[in-house]
Amino acid sequence: MVDVLSQNEIDALLAALSSGEMDAEELKKEETQKKIRVYDFKRAVRFSKDHIRSLTRIHENFARYLTTYFSAQLRTFVHINVVSVDQLPYDEFIRSVPKMTILNVFEAEPLEGRMVLEVHPNVAFAMLDRLLGGQGMSPSKVNALTEIETVIMERIFSRTFDSLQEAWKTVYDIQPRMEALETNPQFLQLVSPNETIALISLSTKIGDTSGMINLCIPHVVLEPIMPRLSVHHWFVSQKKSRAPEEVSALEGRVSKAKLPIVAELGQSQLSIREFINLAVGDVISLDKSIHEDLQIKVGNKLKFTGNPGTFKGRLAVQISEIFEEGEEGHGE
Repeated sequence: MVDVLSQNEIDALLAALSSGEMDAEELKKEETQKKIRVYDFKRAVRFSKDHIRSLTRIHENFARYLTTYFSAQLRTFVHINVVSVDQLPYDEFIRSVPKMTILNVFEAEPLEGRMVLEVHPNVAFAMLDRLLGGQGMSPSKVNALTEIETVIMERIFSRTFDSLQEAWKTVYDIQPRMEALETNPQFLQLVSPNETIALISLSTKIGDTSGMINLCIPHVVLEPIMPRLSVHHWFVSQKKSRAPEEVSALEGRVSKAKLPIVAELGQSQLSIREFINLAVGDVISLDKSIHEDLQIKVGNKLKFTGNPGTFKGRLAVQISEIFEEGEEGHGE
């Protein structure tokens, strides 16, 4: 990307050249020299800045959904927000998590591969304490989970994937499903050590306890839908078909709407004097013959023609023709 100089920088550069502080020939030599950029093949760049921005937007929504979910479940103050979205080798992520932590391994069909939601023990045990009637405090020493604790944590964290599904709806319809709950990261091998992952770090605060929740998504899992993470996808609206139940509900509401329907017998023009002098028994001559069909308007648009008559002792109109949208004969 070419750097654009501001006006102040241009003035300073011209002043330096004029005073002799800088040599134009040396600048030309520097420009002709090849610029070398260090590239670490162990930290392959698979996600562009555009992809990182999209992942950030998606998981900011995820953080809001989680805040609402955990606040309702724990009945206490919970605040979750995205701290960073980085790309790094899977091995580096595994080495950074504690030896004893909560690893929620899950799949998200139709994407292929496994992902992991890592919850710091401080956060996980504060949730557990709150669910079991405590104040939401985490223990000073973290021990292995009992069978009952494992079941409780599986239940609460398996429901967090509903929030993840909702957050991803604008990009791709995924069906996250809990596969297993692990506590030792050394036994968790999702992908090869050098495989690039996207690491979404969420700062979590429950009452007075704080910690991190990390979402690890391997690049190989997201690779089939990488084009959907571009800015173009976010701004180009796609037409989505409505579900049958939504269409049925909409049709039911529309069918109950009331519309003004008028059958016009004809029109006539009167002067103001004639109008003022009208009295009971006077006859107004219309511009239509009794043998012509009546114009029946819905609102101010001509929709039907028909013949006047009676039905069960009441005035009625029999429909003789229906005008479709765009046909000749529509009223203004």
